[in-house]
Amino acid sequence: MFLVLRDGTGFLQCVLTENQCKTYEALLLSTESSICVYGTLNAVPEGKTAPGGHELNADYWEIVGRSPAGGVDNLLNVESNPDVMYQNRHMWIRGENMSKVLKVRHAAIKAFRDHYYDRDYVEVTPPTMVQCQVEGGSTLFKFNYFGEEAYLTQSSQLYLETCIPALGNVYCIAQSYRAESSHTRRHLSEYTHIEGELPFITFAELLDALEDLICDTAQRILDSKYGAIVLDVNPNFKIPARPFKRMNYTDALVYLKEHNITKEDGTYYEFGDDIPEAPERKMTDMIGEPILLCRFPREMKSFYMQPTPEDENLTESVDLLLPNVGEIIGGSMRIHNEQTLAEGFKREGISPENYYWYIDQRKYGTTPHGGYGLGLERYLMWVLQCNNIRETCLYPRTADRCKP
Repeated sequence: MFLVLRDGTGFLQCVLTENQCKTYEALLLSTESSICVYGTLNAVPEGKTAPGGHELNADYWEIVGRSPAGGVDNLLNVESNPDVMYQNRHMWIRGENMSKVLKVRHAAIKAFRDHYYDRDYVEVTPPTMVQCQVEGGSTLFKFNYFGEEAYLTQSSQLYLETCIPALGNVYCIAQSYRAESSHTRRHLSEYTHIEGELPFITFAELLDALEDLICDTAQRILDSKYGAIVLDVNPNFKIPARPFKRMNYTDALVYLKEHNITKEDGTYYEFGDDIPEAPERKMTDMIGEPILLCRFPREMKSFYMQPTPEDENLTESVDLLLPNVGEIIGGSMRIHNEQTLAEGFKREGISPENYYWYIDQRKYGTTPHGGYGLGLERYLMWVLQCNNIRETCLYPRTADRCKP
């Protein structure tokens, strides 16, 4: 009897012979049972194959934890529909493919921390229960905080900005939440947000920092012990060449028109229109390389984004678009003038009352600064060529699922 053992570090084929296969426990053995095996580790005979090229020839074995008859197939199998798989996510993560994704996710988080450490960033841990919005009130999860209205954070950016006068370059790796009823392949209600803020930089230097972040972390993953998993899952993965293509929002509108990429009603995208996921991804896939899409109209972006020197109706903003995924980073230079920030609050209809601490950053020694937020799950979609963002996290939270 041949068994494949798994302990989280890898796989090992085990061989039970003769009377070892005739016991009551052997007859009832099913998938996902836990067993303990004692024996001799040998190279597999010539012409045979096994994980790692070795197999364990058992001398003695015993049951540690029995699985029901039929094993895990009682709950799900390769033919199960997605709802069944997500309902039984606790068993799905035991599968080989999901295990590979979670190991690469682990390697990616370490790669980001090592990248920041080597470039003298300081990690901080901002709160995730807040009383101010960052990306628009319509996507806030609200709750009662001891009699006061509060929200789950959309982004830690504002808190990171308060740290840069004391610490210089800072970053955080934290959960963020968006209460938007999106059912696309790249949206989650809860995701891991990697955010950085950098003082005393220009917009051009911010773009260079994003290039460095993507290329360096991807190289670190490939150089790690999990690099072989990346190439096993996505054999065509390569570190993108630098510099990344720079493209202004207005140039993107021209590209879409020239390539007949239209709205659903057949009309072309005009200045001030948000470019949705499908046309954005189509453009990115046609160009076939990373794009730093820059200088969006002020009315499309958040209250804190710095206007461009050339045109106050445009912002020093950027989205990083990657083939097969689309946007994985959003960033900008931040407004550092108190009066300009006040105008941003007014334009967006936001009361500055709960932002007194954010406004103080402009009163007491303001500096030019910029930053960004990267969605780890979208980054992993790019590295592993996953079709759906739900494949890249442990227990996905979406508009229609908050369990298990």
